[in-house]
Amino acid sequence: MGFLTGKTAIITGAGRAVLSDGRCGSIGYGIATAYAKEGANLVITGRNLQKLEDAKEEIERLYGVEVLIIQADVNAGANNEAVVANVVKETIDKFGRIDVLINNAQASASGVTLADHTTDQFNLAMYSGLYAAFYYMKACYPYLKESKGSVINFASGAGLFGNFGQCAYAAAKEGIRGLSRVAATEWARDGINVNVVCPLAWTAQLEQFQNAYPDAFEKNVHTPPAGHFGDSEEEIGRVCVQLASPDFKYMTGETLTLEGGLGMRP
Repeated sequence: MGFLTGKTAIITGAGRAVLSDGRCGSIGYGIATAYAKEGANLVITGRNLQKLEDAKEEIERLYGVEVLIIQADVNAGANNEAVVANVVKETIDKFGRIDVLINNAQASASGVTLADHTTDQFNLAMYSGLYAAFYYMKACYPYLKESKGSVINFASGAGLFGNFGQCAYAAAKEGIRGLSRVAATEWARDGINVNVVCPLAWTAQLEQFQNAYPDAFEKNVHTPPAGHFGDSEEEIGRVCVQLASPDFKYMTGETLTLEGGLGMRP
């Protein structure tokens, strides 16, 4: 097994999704697969229980690690601190430790212009992304401090570049970047590594965005300089594995970004 054997990673939004051609279409599931190959036990959360069960069955069968699935949804109408506290409690009850927190989950009404955006649509992005990251980071902090662990948050080029039709999504992702920078500064003395990944992978969600909003897709989504979209496991998941390595530590306050393609910069 790999260097993560015996360690525990929480990955939000890690249900199994597939592309129209049958390939893996979920960044969260790609990350979970990469971590499983390194021997990590996994806690995967999401809204869709069937997708979580499908992920658990396949990962446990193929890689021999333990996968705990927890249906969890951070939203404007929920007691979100209680939702997240339950995820953390079940994780500790099952595995006794938290080594990596990956805040990947995000929902949004992409393709809707700012002038047409509703408050409910804005809240959808903010709660599922920014608020979820906030609650999970707070709840996991004592355990990450104990394990000298890692936080990996997901932002997006939508915020970096101001993508058309993605106002709430961009706002949530930029909020996550700011939150992550503060955590990196405050938690470095605790031995906690905090980084941000901004991926552009070909996912089922992106495929659906292309089909539903072809004009917005054409304006915003461009093939990365490498000439292809990132692979959820091999290029996004493996970056997240690297960020959990005990040999991979940045100085206080720095983040790592995978910006719209396949290059990295500190």
